[in-house]
Amino acid sequence: MAAPTLPDADSDDTAAGLRKIIHVDMDAFYASVEQRDDPALRGKPVAVGGDGPRGVLTTCSYEARKFGCRSAMPSVTAKRLCPGLIFRRPRFAVYTAVSRQIREIFLDYTPHVEPLSLDEAFLDVTEDLKGIGSATRIAELIRARIKAETGLTASAGVSYNKFLAKLASDQNKPDGLCLIRPGEGAAFVAALPVRRFFGVGPRGAEKMAALGIETGADLAARDIAFLRRHFGSQADYFYRAARGIDLRRVKANRARKSLGAERTFDKDISSGSALREVLETIIAITWERIEKSETQGRTVTLKLKHADFTGLTRARSLPRPVTSRTEFAALGHALLDEVLPLAQPVRLMGLTLSQLEGEDEASPAPAGGDAQLSLL
Repeated sequence: MAAPTLPDADSDDTAAGLRKIIHVDMDAFYASVEQRDDPALRGKPVAVGGDGPRGVLTTCSYEARKFGCRSAMPSVTAKRLCPGLIFRRPRFAVYTAVSRQIREIFLDYTPHVEPLSLDEAFLDVTEDLKGIGSATRIAELIRARIKAETGLTASAGVSYNKFLAKLASDQNKPDGLCLIRPGEGAAFVAALPVRRFFGVGPRGAEKMAALGIETGADLAARDIAFLRRHFGSQADYFYRAARGIDLRRVKANRARKSLGAERTFDKDISSGSALREVLETIIAITWERIEKSETQGRTVTLKLKHADFTGLTRARSLPRPVTSRTEFAALGHALLDEVLPLAQPVRLMGLTLSQLEGEDEASPAPAGGDAQLSLL
């Protein structure tokens, strides 16, 4: 049977404003690269991260996930769950090179590519470069090329907006594809547990459950006043998401106002030692991006978000550009030390460098990063 397709670019649905969006998400990216490069690791539980007493998993293979191992989990916990877990230190230069290789594949089909991190991106293929016309077919071709050219697998979601495409890419992982057609978004979201929504962590799901909200349908049944009362600034997002609505466009070649990375934890963290370990990973990834961009900046900003969706930021600016990874790391750790010990656990941490060269001095430095480090 032929694969189902989204409407053609000149169809009434597309003319009415619907887009053809693909979200591509690499499967357990860092761990899969390690298994690819070392055949002895294939089929075995592998974790990328530190294995010391204060170590934290950056990610882990699907073999390890079967034991309950997850990203941001303390290494001691992971080893208790999976005694045979094999640890590998992150090799960010390698991951970045593979990510560039995958990006070049995307650009063969559309110039409208919005990277979210090294391992995932949105593509708008409403008008694709090869004239294929079917977003589903393009997603299949991209996944096949990634497999052939890198030896890695990717999952893809295809839909008419970014929110739904991202949900779809997670639906049939690993190495899967899911299509949500126009008109199907609200029903698809209604059947999902709210913990699948981007931005709803374990504590957020617990809070919603206490309010009688377990599924997208439950969330859609609450009016905007109720959501604002209980979720503050997140209310409008939850209201639209519960209805499968997302008006954001894929933004390619955005002018950068900051370079950074952030991490959403599977389980909230309050330990200072665990947060410092995660911060080291974020520093390493962010500095890779800074070096790749060949730019400099003067303001380092730490961002933390609590389980109740409230957050805090701390920033420090220099009168000159930050010149080295050592200096960047020292500033990041100094900002974290300012807020420790924490009054309550956090679900997200981010670190950015802003006031980049060429940026308008009058523009405020953004509080958050431009990309999320997540392996969903």
